[in-house]
Amino acid sequence: MTEYFGAHQFPGRRVADPFMGGGTPLVEANRIGCATIGTDINPMAWWIVREQIEHLDLMAYRQTAERLRAELAVEIGTLYTTRCVVDGRKDALVKYFLWVKVADCPQCDKSVDLFPGYLLAEDVRHPRNVIVCPGCGELNEVADRRNPGSCKDCGETLHTEGRVARGKVICPHCSHTFAVPGKPKLPFSHRLFALEYVNPTCGKPHVGRFFKKPDADDLRNVAEAECRQRELKTIFTPDDIIPSGDETDRLHRWGYRRYREMFNARQLLGLELSCRFIAGVTDRRVRNALATNLSDLLRYQNMLCRYDTMALKSLDIFSVHGFPVGLIQVESNLLGIVNPGSAQPVGSGGWVNIIEKYFKAKEYCDQPFEIRNEMGRKTMVPVKGEWIGENRPTAATSAGGNQREVAIRCTDSASLELPAQSLDAVFTDPPYFGNVQYAELMDFCYVWLRRLAPDLPEFQTVSTRNPHELTANITAGRGMDHFAEGLGQVFTKMAVALKTGAPLAFTFHHNDPTAYHTLAVALLDARMVCSASLPCPAEMGASIHISGTGSSIIDTIFVCRSTGRTRRLWLAETPAALAGVVSEELNRLRMGGVKPTEGDARCITFGHLTRLAIWHLRQNWDSTVSTSSKLKLVKDWQSTFGDADAVLSFVRKEQPLAPLQDGMMVSEDSKYGEPDDEIPF
Repeated sequence: MTEYFGAHQFPGRRVADPFMGGGTPLVEANRIGCATIGTDINPMAWWIVREQIEHLDLMAYRQTAERLRAELAVEIGTLYTTRCVVDGRKDALVKYFLWVKVADCPQCDKSVDLFPGYLLAEDVRHPRNVIVCPGCGELNEVADRRNPGSCKDCGETLHTEGRVARGKVICPHCSHTFAVPGKPKLPFSHRLFALEYVNPTCGKPHVGRFFKKPDADDLRNVAEAECRQRELKTIFTPDDIIPSGDETDRLHRWGYRRYREMFNARQLLGLELSCRFIAGVTDRRVRNALATNLSDLLRYQNMLCRYDTMALKSLDIFSVHGFPVGLIQVESNLLGIVNPGSAQPVGSGGWVNIIEKYFKAKEYCDQPFEIRNEMGRKTMVPVKGEWIGENRPTAATSAGGNQREVAIRCTDSASLELPAQSLDAVFTDPPYFGNVQYAELMDFCYVWLRRLAPDLPEFQTVSTRNPHELTANITAGRGMDHFAEGLGQVFTKMAVALKTGAPLAFTFHHNDPTAYHTLAVALLDARMVCSASLPCPAEMGASIHISGTGSSIIDTIFVCRSTGRTRRLWLAETPAALAGVVSEELNRLRMGGVKPTEGDARCITFGHLTRLAIWHLRQNWDSTVSTSSKLKLVKDWQSTFGDADAVLSFVRKEQPLAPLQDGMMVSEDSKYGEPDDEIPF
């Protein structure tokens, strides 16, 4: 514990990450003084990691960012105001605008609101349920959403069920049933139907959030934004076509053909004005920081964001790892709102939120800290002597010096040439086969960002997509062979560059066992052996894209070396013996506060089967045969040994009897210290 909260320096150590993505291993290695080498084929990853590590003058950033927000407030601030329905104040600030998609009935040609449901807010963070009247659109606050009664304005019966169910719509005008999205030639239009706003100095008593149906002034603001956006000669707003892809084809099915179509007029107006300001900033680092902020802002300033009816907040476009096209969209206040009492941001998705978050992140780079949790109380522990960046943030000297070697490259890692025996470790997080189409998602931000940095060599391509990208992709024709071959090339490069016995460690998580076969082939081609495969809680169970699905939250950490030692106990010869290892790890996870699921046990088992396949196939491995033949060898070995179901059948029998007390760890510590408990390789 003392070591963990203390400062450390490892000058002279060199760490690489060939799939740096968001850059976590590199940032942590840089923080403790290591020289770092990071590569990624995606230019957005290159930009993000560079911006994380590059030192920033915080005061210059803060002053410029506040000037940006002040100028935007003058230009478009009135477009985010509304009249309070409680005290009549006309300068209340809109937090969220709620929009519903609208379709024309193919039978009667009349407009139909595509409400999947009429419940706007649950009685969790608001005293009562808020239900939209299906007749007049008035917002009604009710105590019982199962028996909501009648609309206070028009008297129509209220209900929570919408007009759309399972992709079918019943037209309220002619009762014709039609499908959505159908085959639209253009994106669906939207109608503003509700606002959530704030009025901290409301002149009359009010409990809970403020909701309202849009009035004439609100609709005039929409019309004004549309007019101003049409008249504005755009410079930075992208007009790029959305290319076909595994994820982007979802957008095509809803009629989206260009990236700009995913934003409404007010968003496009605010984003264009933001870009113009950013482009005029003379300080390169501050300009790049604000450009990075804009790419973050885009996640909330688009018409694919959804409204969480329980938490009463905007869910950004990437709250799931894809392009979710819903029927109800939420538009956040682009400027952001500051609570006058606490001086903290209100809501999410505005410049206030983004600026504050970025300032704290870069402040952390200068002054890292850890959180100590004792008896349920959290305290911040500064870690003095550590810092993140290529230059020390202060003039003070330290054992690690004031300069650090940082090499961040946008390139295919398979083409990377590093000196042999030059790396002390490789820590990485490779693509999870076809789980996430990173390039297809990142293009959403890239098409904006590249216009703010047009001279960068890394930003000259129109898309972040690359035929050498290591993800399975049906549209691009990339399958298991491509993934295994590319991964093997990168691992081989890293194996040559690593010092003898130095670790290559990476995480992996997939629910398809064949994805693990590619890992085994890649490591066998690189002549690396798994000295350990360790379960590690990674994905948060509450993450919106896996919540309630039963998906695994456990990654396997593969620790691989060219030579070393591994525990004899891990070299199980039968499914029953391997089940004992898996059961032990499940119990340790429980002792750490994790409640492992069936999916967790399966992922842990996949990791161990992969490790064992490498161990048993390594001696006679022929890397010159075809990739499909190598994949078959791994599959055949696992079939002979026993698959995950065979192992888990024993785990299920053992689990009710598995001990949960700490005594289990004491006996293991003494046993594993015996010399004959490890096998060299």
